Amino acid sequence: MTSKFSGKVALVTGGTGGLGRAVTLALLHEGASVIATYIKKDESDALKDVVGPTPHLELLPLDATDETACRALVDGITARHGHLDILVNAIGGFAGGKALWETAPKTYQLMLTLNLHAGYNLARTVVPAMLRQKSGAIINIASKAALDHAAGASAYAASKAATLALFDSLAQDVKGSGVRVNSVLPSIIDTEPNRKAMPNADFSKWPKPEQIAQVILFLCSDEAKVVHGAAIPVYGES
Repeated sequence: MTSKFSGKVALVTGGTGGLGRAVTLALLHEGASVIATYIKKDESDALKDVVGPTPHLELLPLDATDETACRALVDGITARHGHLDILVNAIGGFAGGKALWETAPKTYQLMLTLNLHAGYNLARTVVPAMLRQKSGAIINIASKAALDHAAGASAYAASKAATLALFDSLAQDVKGSGVRVNSVLPSIIDTEPNRKAMPNADFSKWPKPEQIAQVILFLCSDEAKVVHGAAIPVYGES
């Protein structure tokens, strides 16, 4: 373990599955205290087994579509730790494969809820705490689909384009405050669910969660103080 983030408190929402898990582990390895939120208890238990007993990891359930729950979470973190230095929002979901006119309203609403509204709720609760301390780093996980609007992904692409715009505008809102806001744009990430969904794909071209996590850690670090309002592509060769 190194100490690059020693003394830092990080909130990783969606921090137990896929990319979020890799970010949580990377931050812990670099000495941060991490609060990782989850929806699926089995993912939380699996991460706990990997990390083992440590005072530097808290695993907490969170429905980020509930602003009251987000506010209670952030208030609890600042009460216990006195500060919150990093937010990595890895909450999101994908639904696609149908043309827009075949996409059910409930699917459209689900994409907006997971990929846009959750980030809005988190930003509304986290940013005031960071503004008070005049420092902080926020990384939102958007998607290549925010820019590359493929057929069969209208609801997903719209939700990711909206979240990119949301956090880009937020970056301008907090400019000069000491709080930095950036987005990361993955394409297809090399995870077990993605491999099962696309068994004939060339997995070697997909970036691994651990590789993307290193980009996120850089954006969270003091080394990236000049990076603000950016949308960083992490596509690999996919």
